[in-house]
Amino acid sequence: MLGGPIVRENAVESGRVRQMWHLLEPLHALLYYAPEAFDEAAALGYDTAERWPSYFAWRAAPLGAAGPVRVASAFYSFSPGMVARYVPAAWETAAPAEVLAARLRAVDRTYRTVLGEEAVTGPGLAEAAGLARRAAEAVGVAGVSEAAGTGGAAGRPLAAANAELPWPEAPHLVLWQAATVLREHRGDGHLVALLAAGLDPVEALVSFAAIGAAPEPVFESRGWSAADWSGARARLTARGLLDASGAATEEGRALRAEVERRTDELAAAPWDALGSDGAARLADLLGGPWLAAIGSGLLPSENTLGIGKV
Repeated sequence: MLGGPIVRENAVESGRVRQMWHLLEPLHALLYYAPEAFDEAAALGYDTAERWPSYFAWRAAPLGAAGPVRVASAFYSFSPGMVARYVPAAWETAAPAEVLAARLRAVDRTYRTVLGEEAVTGPGLAEAAGLARRAAEAVGVAGVSEAAGTGGAAGRPLAAANAELPWPEAPHLVLWQAATVLREHRGDGHLVALLAAGLDPVEALVSFAAIGAAPEPVFESRGWSAADWSGARARLTARGLLDASGAATEEGRALRAEVERRTDELAAAPWDALGSDGAARLADLLGGPWLAAIGSGLLPSENTLGIGKV
């Protein structure tokens, strides 16, 4: 076990916490795949022949001109060598402040294309943005979840960096920024759960592939070598988490299930702050935008997050 369950006031059920991630993640991830985002990245001077130069710039910019060690630490699953290919070169191309302004322009253009002008300017999206912002603002409140011991953005570098950014005015940009704060809050907590489970970055990927979250080639995007992968597999096998074929054992599956349970617990505080009724209403409002994002064809059907389409 990774520790006993967290006692939370006004607790939103874990299934709802997981659902909110599934609904918001595609709305965040459009930034990394949309043609409009590549256009904005190219205008800044980034090579857009592949997605990684802009990906590292878009996602790391809230940290400031961070170096490769800090970015690799915060991103966790990417090999340090891969990170070093793109950071700090990202900041030699454009300053973080320029990147942050461009990513909002990219989201604006992308949402208008993918969601449609009527949805972007409609009351449903404005209501969704307000609810999502309420949840995201709880991330930036120190001690918001002291009773649960999960303390706002404490110990969550990417969530804190995004929560500290000024809010845009347009509702569709508010929705995207809230989705980003909330997904990074969840991601930071996920790293805590992985560390508590004794899974280093490459072991985390190998163990996730071993339960069938995605085919192993999908995880090659994180830049680990064949030797890194086989070494991690050997260590997990020695712990009894993988069998001789590389598939997860019963113990390995149980450990991954515990990591996900703990991740849900650590991601719950913003949704507890919003409340069950608010979370349920937001889930209803996000149905249309989620379908539009999934139906855009921009997002990969297989990914390292292990959620169906994005």
